[in-house]
Amino acid sequence: MEIYIYILLFVFGTVMGSFLNVVAVRLSNNESILWPSSHCHNCEHKLKWYELIPVVSYLLQKGRSRCCKTIIPISYLIIELVTGILYMVSYHSFGFSYEFIISLIFISSLIVIIVSDIEYMIILDEVIAVSSIIIIILDWIFFGLDYTAGKIIGGILAFVSMYVIKLIGDRLFKKESMGGGDIKLMFLFGLVIGFPLSLCNIFLATFIAFPVAVYVLLKRKDSLIPFGPFLAMSAILIHISKVNIMDIIDRLIK
Repeated sequence: MEIYIYILLFVFGTVMGSFLNVVAVRLSNNESILWPSSHCHNCEHKLKWYELIPVVSYLLQKGRSRCCKTIIPISYLIIELVTGILYMVSYHSFGFSYEFIISLIFISSLIVIIVSDIEYMIILDEVIAVSSIIIIILDWIFFGLDYTAGKIIGGILAFVSMYVIKLIGDRLFKKESMGGGDIKLMFLFGLVIGFPLSLCNIFLATFIAFPVAVYVLLKRKDSLIPFGPFLAMSAILIHISKVNIMDIIDRLIK
């Protein structure tokens, strides 16, 4: 029975990955996510249902559109696969629980943010706001006002901490060191993984980003490297691994 749950979640995740990619692209270009229907971006051909099957359509079409043979970015396939895998891992970590629901919301919003920031250097305020509001409402319904207030405070502290880091960075580098979207993103992290782990997340994201940044800058010195995707990826890792801040403190002390 368990294997069927994982399969269903993977399939559902790939479908959501395809949709989330559309959301990221359209919102970044100030377009409606509902209209027009899915179409080829090269020749405007309206895609049939069998051209929209996540993963399968890409593989059968060998990475090209059926209508005009335009190359479909492999990022589409990667997003679908990664979302499907993350949904399965989330279930493995949390089972069918309240935390699992929050996890799906959190992962989905960060997938959109990763795509928009990589492709357009934009962290969408709408995604942060909507996902944060949904999580706050669910926390309030399931755990009451005191619990929700604590979560909101954690989000505010994470936001303020990142803002202070930005101010220090601006002073050191004598230019804008961080985008506003990265700072707003910290509020969402504080809501879901808590304030202390949000700070740990900054260091983990920096650790992951450093070799990538070195490689990219060696190839092209004037490249701009968004930090948001690294923050999002490290937050997902911390979240699904269910890291306990006290365990981290104990290890540092020892």
